[in-house]
Amino acid sequence: MNFCKKIFILTLFLLPFQVYAKEKVPSEWIAFLNDLKAQMLERGIDQKTLDQAYGKNLYYHPKPEVVAHDQKQAEFILTSEAYLKRIVTEKRVQNVRKHYAEMKKKYADIEEKYDVPMNYLSAFWAVETNFGQNKGRFHLIDTLTNLSYKNRRSAFFKNELYYVLKIMQDEGLKNDKLLGSWAGAMGHFQFMPSTYAAYAVDWDGDGVADIWDNIPDAVASAAHYLHKIGFKGNEPWGMEVLLPWNFDYNLVGRDKTFPIRKWKKYGLLDAEGKPLSLDNDLKASLILPDGHRGKSYLVFHNFKRIMIWNRSENYALAIGVLSDYALSDKPFQSQKSLKQPITDDDVRDVQRFANKILKTKLKVDGRLGSQTKKAVKQLQKKAGLVMDGYPDERLLKKIRNYNPKIGFHVPVPPRKVRK
Repeated sequence: MNFCKKIFILTLFLLPFQVYAKEKVPSEWIAFLNDLKAQMLERGIDQKTLDQAYGKNLYYHPKPEVVAHDQKQAEFILTSEAYLKRIVTEKRVQNVRKHYAEMKKKYADIEEKYDVPMNYLSAFWAVETNFGQNKGRFHLIDTLTNLSYKNRRSAFFKNELYYVLKIMQDEGLKNDKLLGSWAGAMGHFQFMPSTYAAYAVDWDGDGVADIWDNIPDAVASAAHYLHKIGFKGNEPWGMEVLLPWNFDYNLVGRDKTFPIRKWKKYGLLDAEGKPLSLDNDLKASLILPDGHRGKSYLVFHNFKRIMIWNRSENYALAIGVLSDYALSDKPFQSQKSLKQPITDDDVRDVQRFANKILKTKLKVDGRLGSQTKKAVKQLQKKAGLVMDGYPDERLLKKIRNYNPKIGFHVPVPPRKVRK
């Protein structure tokens, strides 16, 4: 490789760490940065650490890539079928099984101490970084500084920046070690800096809880985190079920929990159409991620613990499905054909309509959260639709053709008079 090419590649690598001399930095940014550093000093970060983190770098970017990531929303809200089709692939299932077999042997002591089975940890590792292949390329000081500036979640990112600086100060880690995702997540299992501060483990006792390059530390830290948030190693995450034709959809939702004996009385069967073979006292909730025309799942305590790690139902389903594959040798089955996608704008239309008609106070953000689903159920009841909380094309059509005088009812056409 010639000298010029080496210099070019080195320059590309160093881009996140420096500011171009030609770039005019606004005085407003300088004032923000000085105030930010002062706040960090007040919280206990020493000047030496700030000098190491910033030095002469201002980390100013006219159009920060990380801010664009934070502001960007997907055009379509993925159905659970689409999400699982993307995340739970045949190749990933093979990798999960391979790593689980290795982890089960290597880290049995971690599993025993924290009571978190390795099949779950192999699933988390697969989804988060593809077993360390995609730990993130963003420089965390640069990233979190920019996300702390006039951002919709400035306070959150400023707090995460504090913890990155604290890691540098307490662990003696250098700038070039602190790389991660655009949002500040770090290491093999993508811990946010505050999560690292609370749960990171120095498993091998070398003096540093290294979740970036030390796999035992990373695995133990993930297990410790799950243990502390209440994961139960002797319980399942959930299972796919079949519903009877006359099922009462008022029973759907993570906030409604019943013992298995009740779900049996309500007519639920397993995915193969057989009676549920679970402890009658085990408590579960029923979720329909894609509405009543999609798949149905009974989910247990551990599913809700997974959602503390990531608040998405789809994410928790992916972890559960992959963890099941790790334990079995059943052939891989791809997800079936996908439903008509619902867009962010569709959900915003529903939220605006609910606020107007139901007098709710939903945030019009295009996200199908628990409060929006609750409002959707009310709208479905008024419209005479199945109350599953999923805003499908039928509800959207009724909303867009809504007549304030007669509600959702279809007007009776005028009687033709014969001449």
